[in-house]
This record gives sequence, structure tokens and C-alpha cells, in this order.
Amino acid sequence: MASELVVEYDRTGDILYLGKTAPYPEQESEEVEYGIVARMNPQSGEVENLEILFFSKRLENGEAFRLPIFAEFHLSESV
Repeated sequence: MASELVVEYDRTGDILYLGKTAPYPEQESEEVEYGIVARMNPQSGEVENLEILFFSKRLENGEAFRLPIFAEFHLSESV
């Protein structure tokens, strides 16, 4: 099921949240790279949320950083 991507930033914790659904207790979590946590659907294994820790530190050198996931983008039907 397609869903919109929600982006939130916690300035105090310096964490960027990317999500297709609100986090829920049953999700399985895995640190896929240092400071990058994937939260996955327990039945399908699909990545539903990402938490990127130390987000502002990752941007300090002015270079883009790559996430260890594959992404596919589509416009929402409401656009």
C-alpha cells in the first residue's frame, strides 16, 4: 500500500525521521549503518521508517551522504 513520506526533525536529539507510517511497538528495528536505524514491518520485513542520528553532524562537511537503502519515488495522486 502506497503512503506519503513524512519527514520530521528532532533538533534536541539531532535525529531526522523519515516514515511511511507512525512507529508502532511491533516494528522490528535494525541499525543498518552506524547511527541509521531502520524500523521494519514484522510480517513483510519492509522498511517503514528510518531514524538518522547525528543528522546535522552528517551535513557539516557540506557533502551529501548516502542512505544504505533503495528508494522509489512516485507522485501522490493528490498532486
